[in-house]
Amino acid sequence: MTTLLTAVRTLLRLAHRTDPRRLYVSAALLLVGLLATPAVALLLRAFTDSALDGAAGTAAWLAAGIAAALVLELSMGHFAHLFYFELGEQQETALRQEVLDVSNGTHGLEHLDSPEFADTLTLVREDLPRTRASMEAVLQLCGLALQAVLTTVILATVNPWLALLPLAAVPPVLVADRAQAVLDRAKERSAEPTRLSRHLLALATSDHSVPEIRLSGAESELMHHQARAWQRSTDLLRRAALHAAALRASGQLLFALAYGGGLWLVVRQALDGSVDAGDVILVITLAVQVSVQVASALGLLAMLQGAGRTFERLDRLRAWSAEEPAPSDPAPVPVPARLEQGIRLENVSFRYPGSDRDVLTGVDLTLPAGATVALVGENGAGKSTLVKLLCGMYRPTTGRVLVDGVDLRDLDPAAWAARIAPLFQDFARLELPLRENVGVGRLSALDDDGALRDAITAARADRVLDRVPGGLDGLLGKGYGDGTELSGGQWQLLGLARCLVREDPLLMLLDEPASALDAAAEHALFERFTDAADRARSDSGSLTLFISHRFSTVRSADLIVVLEKGAVREQGGHDGLLAARGLYAELFELQARAYQ
Repeated sequence: MTTLLTAVRTLLRLAHRTDPRRLYVSAALLLVGLLATPAVALLLRAFTDSALDGAAGTAAWLAAGIAAALVLELSMGHFAHLFYFELGEQQETALRQEVLDVSNGTHGLEHLDSPEFADTLTLVREDLPRTRASMEAVLQLCGLALQAVLTTVILATVNPWLALLPLAAVPPVLVADRAQAVLDRAKERSAEPTRLSRHLLALATSDHSVPEIRLSGAESELMHHQARAWQRSTDLLRRAALHAAALRASGQLLFALAYGGGLWLVVRQALDGSVDAGDVILVITLAVQVSVQVASALGLLAMLQGAGRTFERLDRLRAWSAEEPAPSDPAPVPVPARLEQGIRLENVSFRYPGSDRDVLTGVDLTLPAGATVALVGENGAGKSTLVKLLCGMYRPTTGRVLVDGVDLRDLDPAAWAARIAPLFQDFARLELPLRENVGVGRLSALDDDGALRDAITAARADRVLDRVPGGLDGLLGKGYGDGTELSGGQWQLLGLARCLVREDPLLMLLDEPASALDAAAEHALFERFTDAADRARSDSGSLTLFISHRFSTVRSADLIVVLEKGAVREQGGHDGLLAARGLYAELFELQARAYQ
């Protein structure tokens, strides 16, 4: 019942906020149509009595009234549908926007690393389209409740005991609530195999992964695992659906037996002469109407309970995204215009949500303003995690990150993000016009052709610009139109252009920037990036931080930080680290031998 009330409350509040005029007009039209239903039963009783009494004129007028009531019943519902259907679409759009907000509306990423969050998000995305019809369900259920009250009053005029018959609808409602709970539990258990199935299907149909899968001959094995995951999800849902159907059938059987007893009571009264034929017709008509109403109400209740579960899950998503620690001060500290001291990590440890192992442990590290810093270490050493901590995407489990002596928690997160120029290993391939692909790095530059072209030139991506028909306004990729296909290296150059279009960055980041480039292209990329970093260093004291496994690039850094198992193992310059004969020297010589 709590879930049902959650659905009704949320939908009415959302409808009133979205489009109150459509809400009230559709409710009024639907109410007129629903009130016509019991009116038909009353008119039929009067018509039957008039016809049996030989009052032909009265019977004719009553027949016309019955026809008019039936027309109102059908037409008002149709016109109401036109209003609440559009209202439902508006509500679905608003809810989709809210899902986007709770998934991406925070600067932290902790909630995105939670499997429980992923399962809940999957269920919300799956069920969200079904909420489109939920506003109709709320209005109709309210109308059916009013119909039930009128029906009770009318039945009581025939026999006071018949006023108890609407109570026969209570067991089906309670059983339907139980049946919906069975379905909801099955959906939650099926969320993980559903996600796995869709992931495998995406791998088997994505142009990025299909070539490797084809060459390895793994497509049949991949689809076998996909089919097994989908079958596991389907089996869970099918068993739950059968169980729920059996429960609902038992509730409806109880309702049918109760109304059968009521009809038997009225027929006996008619045989005794205590009621006339019109009353029998009235009760039979109401019984048919109530039977239809209860069946409709059960379906509406199931829909609203499903919507209520969706809203409850959406509340859980909101709670996850709201778990970002708040700044210690009510108002955030402004981001410095220029980096004077640099960034310091004090005893920083970090553990991903749900994990029992620290990815970073007791990191004490100073990154001086204006310096070029390289992070080195084997896969899993914590390099990318440290970068995300510096970006403010994660908050340390323990310890502090200080920017010119100010705790990063206290800085305005949006302002800090605006002063970071990043190029990550998993850079985004935005299949949008070239202008938007680069301009998303600084939204204020979207219509500034000069700034966009300067960034493209700085990234040495002029050939990409020349290749795209339509120039800055030309479409990239084939996913959403006949756009220009780019190589991995060309996409990465546009990612670099997005990085370089930022103004006055305080932190410039490259996370495995050469992953899609050959040695010559890597050298050119670092030349361009170094030029931009030099300008940023002069203008704003910018700190440059990059991760690379190529020591030919790393050796030029002012400071090299070597991470091992989440801790700082070594730090210093290239020559000093080689002379120390530690992990850095071991990794450097291992790579050097590979080129001999």
